[in-house]
Amino acid sequence: MMANKNNGVAFEVDELLFVSQPNRSSCCMSQSQPKGCGCSQEVCGCSQVNETAKSEGGWLRRKVIGLMGALMAALGTLMFKRKLAAAEQGKQTSQHGGHEGKNGHTPKWGMVIDLDKCTGCGACVVACSVENNMMLGNAQLAEQSRVIRWIHLLPMFEGEYPNIRSRLLPMLCQHCDDPPCIYVCPVSATYINHEGLVAQIYPRCIGCRFCVNNCPYTIKYFNWSDPDFPQPIPKGFNPDVAVRYKGIVEKCTFCHHRLQIAREKAKAEGREFKAEDYVPACVEACPAKAIYFGDLNDHESEVSKLAHSRRAFKLLEELGTDPKVIYLSEG
Repeated sequence: MMANKNNGVAFEVDELLFVSQPNRSSCCMSQSQPKGCGCSQEVCGCSQVNETAKSEGGWLRRKVIGLMGALMAALGTLMFKRKLAAAEQGKQTSQHGGHEGKNGHTPKWGMVIDLDKCTGCGACVVACSVENNMMLGNAQLAEQSRVIRWIHLLPMFEGEYPNIRSRLLPMLCQHCDDPPCIYVCPVSATYINHEGLVAQIYPRCIGCRFCVNNCPYTIKYFNWSDPDFPQPIPKGFNPDVAVRYKGIVEKCTFCHHRLQIAREKAKAEGREFKAEDYVPACVEACPAKAIYFGDLNDHESEVSKLAHSRRAFKLLEELGTDPKVIYLSEG
């Protein structure tokens, strides 16, 4: 290698190319020229090869970067088109296919939360955590805001001091009809099924957290650590729910496993499945009966009637996500 330290990389390339050029001046091979070869030729071979290596290397880098950019753009366009097609197919299936509910229609599961009845006791939070095998968490995770709870009570304040009013609003996955999270997942680990439930496939998730960042309700959670449960809690795990591991995203599923169990039970009993058979854990545990759940497509159901009442409102509905969790304002 030549002794010029300012162009070490270029001179290293120059040495490799020098082997195939035996006609160059002997002074160019000297190791005793710290500041150049000192060649008396009008055009030094060292400079020629050095500049050639630089120009060829720069051209190759530009070509590689350009090809990589074009490839990434094409891949992004393809993924976006696939997401749009999948979302459109999900909407069509939700309207025309899938399991038949009452009156022969496909059910669309939704939830109504009456804020006039809700006392903020947190029973829904505890029931959800136990039902879905969630870690207890600790002070360090709480300080880092990394304790995962699929439902959390969002504090809201109205008015000005001293005439101030506060309330707690239960916040969970809104199971939007047009969920922003499914459009950005590169591996389709999150999707909307034919019954309007936004599902999560844990083994497929690669932990990129695109869906977490694209959720306007901030109710998708990333597992920063491996599951750790003190004894004897694992003995009381719900066998119908998988324990999530480090590096994946999770969220509320409306206790979808309960829907599967209810359908299997109805089939085993030789009867038709009823919407009343499917009850999520939070709905079952609420002592004030402030949470209603059912088929929004069944206009005779209580949840459908409440969803169309004058008190009903949706969070961030101006974004066009069309959430299926509806709140009833205080009367």
